[in-house]
Amino acid sequence: MKKNIFIFLPDGVGLRNFALTSFKDIGEKNGFDITYWNNTPFSINEKLGFNELKIQEKSLNPLTTVYTRARKRMELNVFDRKFNEIVYNTYNFPQSYKGLTNFTKSVMVDVLVKFGSNEKGIKFVREQIKKGERSTNKYKESKKQLEEHKPDFVFCTNPRPTQAIASILAAQDLGIPTGTFIFSWDNLPKATTLVETDYYFVWSKHMKKELLMYCPYVNENQVLVTGTPQFESHFDKSLLQTREEFYKTHNLDLNKKYICYSGDDIVTSPLDQYYLEDLALSVRELNKVGYSLGIIYRKCPVDFTDRYDAVLENYKDVIVNIDPLWSPVGTSWNEIMPTKEDFALQSNICEYTEFVGNIASSMVFDFSAHNKSCLFFDYEQPQLKKGIRDIGQNYKYIHFRSKPSEAAALWVRDKKDLKTIVKDIVDGKISSVKESKKWFDIVVGPEPTKASEKIWDSLKSILKK
Repeated sequence: MKKNIFIFLPDGVGLRNFALTSFKDIGEKNGFDITYWNNTPFSINEKLGFNELKIQEKSLNPLTTVYTRARKRMELNVFDRKFNEIVYNTYNFPQSYKGLTNFTKSVMVDVLVKFGSNEKGIKFVREQIKKGERSTNKYKESKKQLEEHKPDFVFCTNPRPTQAIASILAAQDLGIPTGTFIFSWDNLPKATTLVETDYYFVWSKHMKKELLMYCPYVNENQVLVTGTPQFESHFDKSLLQTREEFYKTHNLDLNKKYICYSGDDIVTSPLDQYYLEDLALSVRELNKVGYSLGIIYRKCPVDFTDRYDAVLENYKDVIVNIDPLWSPVGTSWNEIMPTKEDFALQSNICEYTEFVGNIASSMVFDFSAHNKSCLFFDYEQPQLKKGIRDIGQNYKYIHFRSKPSEAAALWVRDKKDLKTIVKDIVDGKISSVKESKKWFDIVVGPEPTKASEKIWDSLKSILKK
């Protein structure tokens, strides 16, 4: 008898890895029945033709946001003390005290953090979150659906959303085994793992070590190293156009070599547009001395600002804007949904550009898969002033310590050096590929094409127990 697996989508983040890749096809070939337990505004059935069960109720317990915000801050405080650091608290963002509701919630968070930043306090908050979410209509709806459909396993695609907690608790209370996938390389040191499941699926041995370090309530036998489907498309040659086709599709000049500038969100890099401008100025100067270069600007899919518009207009002689093929189904960042078409677009951009430039992005791994270097910008802009976040903070984060050496990327730490560094990359004099591939293996794992298969193999093993 086929095992029925619920692929739980608490938000849109999991679509990319688990609905738009070959993940479902591989699962069905392995004899599983698959239902997308869908908490997002995106209709899996209408858009993709997959079997889905919609969760209509979105209510949270009124105190859940207070407790979850407090939990993150408390855990980061504990990490700083436990590991003798000061960096963990830089993962926090300021609370809002504007308006009575925000003020009340923020003060409650502050009190919990002040008196509860210890193992006992964290345990108390974790239990309060569960107690509160078990009282919600979302919990009741989830439990009713689970009782009716009787899945053999609930696989949560993202451990971060508060929207996941009640549904996972409902499954556990019915004795249904649960697992969650750690979807990003920075989830664990940021203390963003909110759902507590029976199993945890991680990218690599490095991520397993992190999980056991940051989540002391997890046992080693609960952690499964599988890889991530996120990078599988980069190894699928069928997605690639020829160079001529790609250039023609996007009105590129066949006589030019292009550099990719990968935009960041406004939180990570609030002055991002000025780094794009610096790169454009360097390209202009190199073109004056005989080079034929251009820039492909790929914006961050969840950046809705107009901050790049002036730069794109003023430097349209060297910059071509190619937007990601993502589709909004809501207004928040986790309601901007990727498309299958964007996998191919991103792969072709990686394949047919010389290198990528950005601020602290995991695009270093995407380009490494195509044997291309990554250039990280790491200098202050003159527009930096009080209240604007300095990008240098990004490179001090714990997840950046996973790199095997500084050579895992190329670095520009002074604007005056940018033109020479660009020239040397294009001329083949410098490269980060050898070391970035080592970094890729550490973070992503050594078998990036087998992640989907390994997840299904792990589920088979679990369900045989």
